[in-house]
Amino acid sequence: MSISFADRVAIVTGAGNGLGRAYALELAARGAKVVVNDLGGSRNGTGHSDAALAVVEEIRAAGGVAMADSGDVSDFSQMQRMAAMAKEAWGGIHILINNAGILRDRTFAKMEPADFEAVTRVHLTGTAFATKAVWDTMREQVYGRILVTTSSAGLGGNFGQANYAAAKLGLVGLARTLSLEGAKYGIRVNAIAPTAGTRMTEDIFPEEAFRAFSAENVVPAALYLVSQDAPSNVIVGAGGGVYQTARIVMNEGVLLPEADRTVEGFAAAWDRIADPATEVSVNNGMEQSQHAMNMLTRAKS
Repeated sequence: MSISFADRVAIVTGAGNGLGRAYALELAARGAKVVVNDLGGSRNGTGHSDAALAVVEEIRAAGGVAMADSGDVSDFSQMQRMAAMAKEAWGGIHILINNAGILRDRTFAKMEPADFEAVTRVHLTGTAFATKAVWDTMREQVYGRILVTTSSAGLGGNFGQANYAAAKLGLVGLARTLSLEGAKYGIRVNAIAPTAGTRMTEDIFPEEAFRAFSAENVVPAALYLVSQDAPSNVIVGAGGGVYQTARIVMNEGVLLPEADRTVEGFAAAWDRIADPATEVSVNNGMEQSQHAMNMLTRAKS
């Protein structure tokens, strides 16, 4: 079965290089009209370039349809202008891939507050701004596919990346909430944790790994997650041809008697509280309180 994006309008942020470029090229090759967004800054977010224009030229040379946008995802008014431009030109917005990002890696002891704020503003706030700019259009269409870019650094932490990891786990909470709020409007929202050899990782990966983890190996997962038959509320890991799903889990837990609800009582029960044997996926933020209420109700009866 061939998956087509004909008659779809897609926006890809950070699409001047690496993963974003690969997404934009494949979306266009499969029939989508693509807004190639890229501020053109360096890896740490400084400077500007015509990277988006270069990708648009590639798409047009291959017979596709695309336009460039140099808007800054961390500026909501610029994201609004980008969305308005796409809608005016092509009549709607069906797909948004939030891919723009920067790195300012340092240990937390050496990290300046400005570096923490800059990274979270581009990754987390920038994703929220770009998504907010297209949200009403997708609700009106009763159709939308949104992908946010999380990371294994967010899911598990990573030395020297407190700013990046904080933003990336925050994006999981954003995506899961939007998947709930968008469901009745036909909007599906997912998260991808890519591992790819790009300018973001060129001095992290050894040369052989850099080649093995090509951006093209992430594309199948990303495009499936914004396709018509995409699931919603999932986290997918992709890299080097390996594809995985990740879940947030919580176990059955322990209902402590009132007399044991002390620091000492908690400590004594810790092995049972931390037992992973009964872990199940958390699907929404209400489940913890609902589960606790159910345990209390069962205990009383």
